[in-house]
Amino acid sequence: MKAGRGWRTVGDYFGLVKFEHTVFALPFALIALLVATGGRPSRRVLLGVLAAMVAARSAAMAFNRLADRDYDARNPRTADRYLPAGRIGVAGAAVFTLASAVVFVLAARSLNPLCFALAPAALAVVLGYSYAKRFTPWSHLVLGLGLGIAPTGAWLAAVGRFAAFPLWMSAGVMLWVGGFDAIYGCQDVEVDRREGLRSLAVRYGVPGALAIAKVLHVLAVLCLAIAFRSAPAFGVTADLGLVARLGLIAMTLLLVWEHRLVRGGDLRHIDRAFFTVNSWIGMILLGFVALDVYVV
Repeated sequence: MKAGRGWRTVGDYFGLVKFEHTVFALPFALIALLVATGGRPSRRVLLGVLAAMVAARSAAMAFNRLADRDYDARNPRTADRYLPAGRIGVAGAAVFTLASAVVFVLAARSLNPLCFALAPAALAVVLGYSYAKRFTPWSHLVLGLGLGIAPTGAWLAAVGRFAAFPLWMSAGVMLWVGGFDAIYGCQDVEVDRREGLRSLAVRYGVPGALAIAKVLHVLAVLCLAIAFRSAPAFGVTADLGLVARLGLIAMTLLLVWEHRLVRGGDLRHIDRAFFTVNSWIGMILLGFVALDVYVV
């Protein structure tokens, strides 16, 4: 019985931070790691990057649930989340957030001095997103920046210095995430307006938010294309060729499908547009890059 309750508690915390959403940023971190090392990252760097990624994201999500718990309780769509529903207490979520942040800092420290020095700034971004919606309709891009840190962070873990390649990748991830979060936010437009929260849908209406999301996604693909095409000029170990670029074409087609799912402001398929499509984007792109690095 005690073991069963323990596993349920672990499952609740996994649910609190939507662990399955790790598939959004992690593939892009691994892409940067593969390119930086020519497909041969050390075990220490690989494990350190994975630990940092999971810990930072867990801290950010748990903190977001804490910051938004009162809003979530008044939103029919989110009222059954773990904090509003009482399945996890505020104290437990706060301890989990702090523990995750500590693990992130320790993981960054294990990688190299630059990663350790930048860890507080990274935490400030991923935690600060939770309050961005109070101040700007462009909070979607703050979330994008938080996830966009992943490829640059992985690159720094492997190389220990900045380069244009991961920065272009980070810009692409930021715009991609900002676009799909703008789409996702359309379903809460009335609740957000009532609560005084800001989003692109509140500011420009659902059609306007969807149009802006399209622009953001076009720019995202362009940023990633620049990164992939210019990789050798940036001094990276792996030269990304045709196969990696085919991955970008696949990403573009998936984004087209995503926007078709919500065309005309029809939000009935928004869960598929948000999670199903975007979870495949990173994994497919990683698969094409891995083929390019290891096989072609």
